[in-house]
Amino acid sequence: MLPIVLAAVSAVAFGTADFSGGKASRRADPIAVTVVSQLMSVPLLVLLVLVVPGTPTRADLGWGLAAGVAGAAGVMLLYRALAGGMMAVVAPVTAITAAIVPIGAGLLTAHWPGGLALCGAALAVLAIGLVSLGEGGTRGRVSPRIVGLALAAGALFGVFFALLGQAGEEAGMWPVAAVRVSSIAFGLAIAAGTGVRLRLGPGVLGWAAAAGLLDSVANALYLAAASRGHLSIIAAIAALYPASTVLLALAVDRERLRPVQVAGLGFAAGALVLASI
Repeated sequence: MLPIVLAAVSAVAFGTADFSGGKASRRADPIAVTVVSQLMSVPLLVLLVLVVPGTPTRADLGWGLAAGVAGAAGVMLLYRALAGGMMAVVAPVTAITAAIVPIGAGLLTAHWPGGLALCGAALAVLAIGLVSLGEGGTRGRVSPRIVGLALAAGALFGVFFALLGQAGEEAGMWPVAAVRVSSIAFGLAIAAGTGVRLRLGPGVLGWAAAAGLLDSVANALYLAAASRGHLSIIAAIAALYPASTVLLALAVDRERLRPVQVAGLGFAAGALVLASI
């Protein structure tokens, strides 16, 4: 039960981080938002490593470093998509591929989970699809390009989930620290190559800080869940992160939620119940 709870809380944190990063990316370059937000999360990561140090192997750190590159690239694509389309549609679309990739990896690399747990994973994917069926608004005619960016971001998130899920429980929070080291290095290289200036205005900095801190918390919770549970189930639950993005977009940005999306949120709750049995 504990891994399911940790994965569910990580999904809430991931979704809230995406909403914050999306808000920042509507006023600043997504690359700058990504790099600055991650730099601002470094003190929290130091604290996490001190509290949960662990004894990581080279493989654990390697999984974290590889996951960090995939995650950073995914975040940049997601923020660019969020800046150009409705959050209530873009964020769930990423979860389609974000769920499928690690579910497949989990079934190939770990023991077969129970039937009810697999039904929960399948229901989570169905919930993701339903929540994705949003409608266009002022900002939101969701063009094929935006959908493509969202799906690509989701695929990279799926790779991130699968890679980070390979780290062992005894590694503590070091794999998460490795994630941030490689993601920052990757982001700085992209910023230098594209000429993006890493300067954010006061109104953007707060959203970026929230995105970075929540993303790090989500990474830590996901690592704790994946090291204790079956990857295909944990990843499916974590991939429900768009639910919180959708609800925040509804409450803060007044984006409209269709009945089918409400049904998707209900299926998401059912998925949590089945996966925890």
